[in-house]
Amino acid sequence: MSQAITGQELTHAPVPSSAPPNRVTTEAPWVKWTLIGAAFLALLWVLILPLIIVLTEALKQGWSVYVEALRDPDAMSALRLTLLVAAITVPLNTVFGVAAAWLITKFQFRGKGLLVTLIDLPFAISPVVGGLMYVLVFGAQGWLGPWLDEHDIKIIFALPGIILATLFITFPFVARELIPLMEDQGHQEEEAAVTLGARGWRIFWKVTLPNIKWGLLYGIILCNARAMGEFGAVSVVSGHIRGETNTLPLHVEILYNEYQFSASFAVASLLLLLALATLVLKSWFGRKRVH
Repeated sequence: MSQAITGQELTHAPVPSSAPPNRVTTEAPWVKWTLIGAAFLALLWVLILPLIIVLTEALKQGWSVYVEALRDPDAMSALRLTLLVAAITVPLNTVFGVAAAWLITKFQFRGKGLLVTLIDLPFAISPVVGGLMYVLVFGAQGWLGPWLDEHDIKIIFALPGIILATLFITFPFVARELIPLMEDQGHQEEEAAVTLGARGWRIFWKVTLPNIKWGLLYGIILCNARAMGEFGAVSVVSGHIRGETNTLPLHVEILYNEYQFSASFAVASLLLLLALATLVLKSWFGRKRVH
């Protein structure tokens, strides 16, 4: 005859658990520190040392030579052109990126997959090939070359060509930042706004834009950094005309090829400072986006 189970025995009886036990993967300390050291050495050789060399070479001949190199008329012209191209291309790609992300994430339509593929196209094509495409279309021997020459319109080896090439290269950045963000947010808030009587632009300004503002700023910063640092596509369409079609990266190349090393590193330090400022802003906005 089985004995009755007392309340105390029932209380202390083991309860089977359906959840698997937690398994903590542990490694020997030497493995952990070896991996950390390898990562640090890689960063040191690939990133930190080149940055230090750029700054030391820029100031190697003294502060006066550094300032003189930056105040050179060709350097100032390259800086103005770089800022002008960024000031034009970044707002245009911002408008397109927001519109494309809103269209792709909020609506269903034929050709949606094709649009996403076209947005990613600049990532898959070499910048040099991108610049060459514009030369084949707008160059003197291109499809539209005779017509442009007849109407005295200059695109290649002029500001419009540089803007077109930079637009192409920076095309995906804003859209690619916003599409995953807007997909994760869903449609609930927009649908609620429609139910309350809001329409069109009011929904965008009052509901959609506040939800994507940090991701949008993050994409704009990346787009701006790429626009200022673009070399390959701009090199093909610019013609390397000093004081007219040289951006900062192209001006650095010309100075270096002419063995003006201190001047080339001085101008390169401007791009370095812009990159560091972009990195700081990118990290700050990245944390804002997470929170």
